[in-house]
Amino acid sequence: MNIEALQHVLEHVQPKIVFHLGSIPITSTVVNTWVVMAILIPLAYISTRRLSIVPRGIQHLLEMVASFFYDLLEANMGPKGRKYLPVVGTLFLFILFLNFAWFIPGMKPPTTDLSTTAALAAVTIITVQLIGIKEKGLRAYLKRFFEPNVFMFPLNVIEELVKPVSLALRLFANMFGEKTVVAVLFLLVPLLAPTPVMLLGVIMGLIQALVFSLLTVVYISSAVQGH
Repeated sequence: MNIEALQHVLEHVQPKIVFHLGSIPITSTVVNTWVVMAILIPLAYISTRRLSIVPRGIQHLLEMVASFFYDLLEANMGPKGRKYLPVVGTLFLFILFLNFAWFIPGMKPPTTDLSTTAALAAVTIITVQLIGIKEKGLRAYLKRFFEPNVFMFPLNVIEELVKPVSLALRLFANMFGEKTVVAVLFLLVPLLAPTPVMLLGVIMGLIQALVFSLLTVVYISSAVQGH
C-alpha cells in the first residue's frame, strides 16, 4: 500500500471538525453521537410504551438483554444487584448503538475516537465510586483503600485510577483497529469486502459493548462488596 492510500485510510477514520460554537470546535464525533442519541432515545420510548405480559417483537429482545444482565448482576452481588440494571443496561445499549453507527452512510462510530471512550470510562468509574459510597457509607468505602493493611493504600488508589484508562483504551483500540481494517479492506477489495466486513463489524461492536458492560458489573461488585 502506497503513502497516498495510507493517508486516505487515516483520513477516513480520524474525526473532522464540522463547525464551531464560538471558539469551540465541534467534531464529527460529537455530531455522530448526537445523531445516535436522536435515534436511540425515540426508539427506546417507542419500544417500551406498550409493554405486554407476553413479550413479542422488540420487547422480547429487550427482555432477553435484561434477563442476561439480571442474571449477571445477581451472580456477582445477589438479588440486590438487580437494581443496577439501568446503569449497566443503558451503558450496553448506548455503546452498542455507538459501535453500530457505521451502518449509517457517511458516519464513523464515535467509539473510534479516544475522547468518546475516555468520557464513557470516566463517567462509568465516577458512577461506580458514588454507588460504593452510597451502599457502604463514606467511612467504610474509604476504609477499603487501606485493606488488607495501610501499606496497600497507594496500590489500591492506583488500581482505581487504572480502571478508567483500561476501559477507555480497550474500547478505543478495538473499535479503531476494526474500523481501520474495514477501511483497508474496502480500499483493497471493494467488491468482495462488504459482506464479511459487515459481519465483522456486528460481531466486534457487540463484543466490545458487552465487555465494557461486564467490566462495569465487576467494578460495581468490587465497590459494593469489596475485593
